[in-house]
Amino acid sequence: MTTPALELKHVGKAFGNVIALNDVSLVVDPGTVTCVLGDNGAGKSTLIKILSGVHKNSSGDFLVDGEPADFNSPRDAQAHGIGTVFQDLATVPLMSIWRNFFLGNEPTKWWKPLGIMNTKYAKEVTKNELLDMGIDLRDPNQAIGTLSGGERQAVAIARAVHFGAKVLILDEPTSALGVRQSGIVLKYILAARERGVAVVFITHNPHHAFLVGDRFYLLNRGRMIADFERGKVELDELIQAMAGGAELETLTHEISVIRK
Repeated sequence: MTTPALELKHVGKAFGNVIALNDVSLVVDPGTVTCVLGDNGAGKSTLIKILSGVHKNSSGDFLVDGEPADFNSPRDAQAHGIGTVFQDLATVPLMSIWRNFFLGNEPTKWWKPLGIMNTKYAKEVTKNELLDMGIDLRDPNQAIGTLSGGERQAVAIARAVHFGAKVLILDEPTSALGVRQSGIVLKYILAARERGVAVVFITHNPHHAFLVGDRFYLLNRGRMIADFERGKVELDELIQAMAGGAELETLTHEISVIRK
């Protein structure tokens, strides 16, 4: 039996009297894409921050590779192989692609205390790592701000994988992208999965989740209300469950009456 890369057991998070998460359980296996779906206010951001070491859970158990996790910062999470790509991507638009790729982890040469950056090595690694993910860069010196949104997401994914992410958490990576650019990002999510990375895909878009997901968790007002496995659920069922079933039917009926 495979040990889960990440596991939450009855996890809760409270901020004073405000309960952000309540009794949340999920399992993330290596080499799979686990989708967490929910609308605004569902608790997705709080969940991401617990997984990435920003917040500590107030209750329940958080396990990494079967062992209890006690992170005090995002660096602790990174040290345990958890890489997170937030919506803002943490990139500097006017800096080159290779500088952004190594931002905060700059390689040095000769005597390390001198801090002389090994630019040749950094450019080669950036180009090769992105090529492995299927991105053929014209020039690693170009500003990352000149890339499309999908390409910037792909760079962030490749960067996390290069620096040892065994678990890759993606925060709404397709939310601000068009159809084609979203397709590019979904392709790189699958590329990361093929490399054995456990991907946690946080999204409010069931169509995108259904294209790449192996398991689907539905989060609503801080609670996990359902979970499904690929092959045992259809897209319509996923949409219906996410939209609240009866609420969606009522809304559909009201719209049909108005359009008449």
